[in-house]
Amino acid sequence: MKEQIADALAAELRGQLDLQEIEKAIEIPPSDNLGDYAFPCFGLAKILKKNPVQIAGQLKEKLHIDGIKVEITGGYLNFFVDKKQLAASTIDLSSQDTFGKRNTGQRVVIEFASPNTNKPLHLGHLRNMSIGDSVTRILSFCGCDVTKTSINNDRGVHICKSMLAYLRRGEGATPESAGIKSDHFVGDYYVLFNQEAVKYPSWNEDAQEMLQKWENNDQKTLELWRTMNRWALDGFRETYRLFGISFDKEYYESDIYKNGKEIVQEGLDKNIFSKRKDGAVVVDLEREKLGEKVLLRPDGTSVYIVQDLFLALLKDQDFHYDRSFYVVGNEQDYHFAVLTAIFRKLGLSAADKMKHLSYGMVELPEGKMKSREGTVVDADDLIKETANLAKEEVAARYRISEEQIEERSLKIALAAIKYQLLKVDITKTMVFDPKKAISFEGDTGPYLLYSYARASSILRKAPPLQAPVITNPEAGEIKLVKKIAFFPSAVNFACERLSPSVIANYAFDLAQSFNEFYHSHQVIGSDNENFRLHLTSSFRLTLSKCLMLLGIETIEEM
Repeated sequence: MKEQIADALAAELRGQLDLQEIEKAIEIPPSDNLGDYAFPCFGLAKILKKNPVQIAGQLKEKLHIDGIKVEITGGYLNFFVDKKQLAASTIDLSSQDTFGKRNTGQRVVIEFASPNTNKPLHLGHLRNMSIGDSVTRILSFCGCDVTKTSINNDRGVHICKSMLAYLRRGEGATPESAGIKSDHFVGDYYVLFNQEAVKYPSWNEDAQEMLQKWENNDQKTLELWRTMNRWALDGFRETYRLFGISFDKEYYESDIYKNGKEIVQEGLDKNIFSKRKDGAVVVDLEREKLGEKVLLRPDGTSVYIVQDLFLALLKDQDFHYDRSFYVVGNEQDYHFAVLTAIFRKLGLSAADKMKHLSYGMVELPEGKMKSREGTVVDADDLIKETANLAKEEVAARYRISEEQIEERSLKIALAAIKYQLLKVDITKTMVFDPKKAISFEGDTGPYLLYSYARASSILRKAPPLQAPVITNPEAGEIKLVKKIAFFPSAVNFACERLSPSVIANYAFDLAQSFNEFYHSHQVIGSDNENFRLHLTSSFRLTLSKCLMLLGIETIEEM
């Protein structure tokens, strides 16, 4: 219906506004008295040099759309859709696999997770991974060819700190002998290093010396590095599998950290970069209000941003992308502003193709997390603790086997965590409370799963669906119809804004509308059973797509 309105307006406004601009301008009024859709004419006033009310009146006279009545309120065109026709088209479209999909055809590379190999993944990584995975799903749903990448930060003095602590305090232990998950085992030594360095400040100098040995290919140092790196990476991949994510390509800092100097040389040759008296190579970004940025230190070694310059071009070479997204916390806003500015100064197209998906930090009700002090909430521990909370609820509600309880509790826990991390706008800092996240009521992942399971239960108990028989919908029914019909708009908005919270919040509104409908309307055995079963099926199919876009696995029974 919205497309029909947009097409009709575009035909009348040819040369004034294009179809895409019209679609974006069409609104859903705050009250049903103002129609099902509205088009504001105020933006046309400057173009046509007429009063918005006059423009609305002229358009009303010209617009003739089957099943849609047009009225005017001030400078708005209000469109009243035939409710029976809207219900029929919504039920038909929502049953199709293509419902809500677009075909953008862009090649996209998205980088997320990107952990340091000196400690296990933590709650902050879970937000990163949830965002990266959901944005990937949204873009793929909208027709993009998406490649998922991660850069493993597997070298540097922070890595050597874990190594040094293990060398001096490990006594040959392994994750297996200690009975500890391998990445947690490595992380324990990072915490231990920081504790010991307080008592023995020379440990910091020794870690720097170990890094020099690593860079000079000292075999014993390299052997220890390979072993501990393998432990860390094996642990990460176990968590990735548990959380339901994977990567198409993983890069390693240890492979590329020396690359990128040719880009710096190119900038020097073009007098875009300059060399200071101390020998450091810098780029002047004062005009961009980013100050001066060192690229090569006086000793000729490169800073981290140089390898990022190289990696951006390497990914373009590997995948020939149209867009490249970086899911990285907002503490790196300056880094990515500088990265883009350097590419722009060099005249490279990467500047216009890359975007930093900056997200806010995750805090606990008790406050901020600190890696060095060992007060970070490890991802695995959080998933386990949340699953245990879910298990109490599941065991109290259902008589099922222990194995089924374990399986269902894990799915509920992952839904709780992912939804809680995604429902907040990614730019905002958020507080994560596991007890609130696991609730079966309110704005939570388990509530969405419960709503989906309720619809599944109705359809299981009902006779097989026959061809739809559409009656004139009642108020509660049409509210649900309109909410389902809004799904393509929600997807479009989420895709344009790269915002999983749009889908999360829409899914919650959708579930609320269904539960209101269910509580006020008998489905099975009612006079309108056929229509209401189809409406229930449409809701279930639409919510399942929302959950898929959020990376949440559905549960048929709860």
